[in-house]
Amino acid sequence: MTDLNLTGDRVRLREFTPADLDGVHDIVGDDRVTRYLSFGSRTRKQAAAMLSGIVERATQVPRTEFYLASTPLEADELVGFGRLALSGVRAAKLGYAVAHAHQGKGYATDTVRTMVDFAFGPLGLHRVTAAIGPENAASLAVARRCGFSREGVLRDHVHTNGAWRDSVLFSRLADD
Repeated sequence: MTDLNLTGDRVRLREFTPADLDGVHDIVGDDRVTRYLSFGSRTRKQAAAMLSGIVERATQVPRTEFYLASTPLEADELVGFGRLALSGVRAAKLGYAVAHAHQGKGYATDTVRTMVDFAFGPLGLHRVTAAIGPENAASLAVARRCGFSREGVLRDHVHTNGAWRDSVLFSRLADD
């Protein structure tokens, strides 16, 4: 399954291309964004390597990761991304981010809703989880708006920016 194009109410999710490097670096190279992610800010060279890996993994069969670019419906400008990493039996881990300049516009919520619809529809998954930093109020709100339930805290779950950080674990089941 390649060349995915998923449409939400506000965003279109599509496969990444090498031409997305500027937009990817705007997200993963910005401390204001990455302070909430499971990795620290990346240089342009590191962002290019990351993007190359994303593009390559999109062609693997069987596909175990769906890392999709999020663009507004009205333009092909990269504003964020959504990622489903298949794990376990009919399960996936969800990740998402939005460029700082585009936060607060509903793109994260629509990206998550669209990814979850894809997970429970075409992919036939049963469970999707999201691990979110407890200080990331906006992302915690996105998870709740999208029907995720809080399961608990994963202590010292990720090591980023030189320190261990807890995550709040959320899940959503296909029949929720």
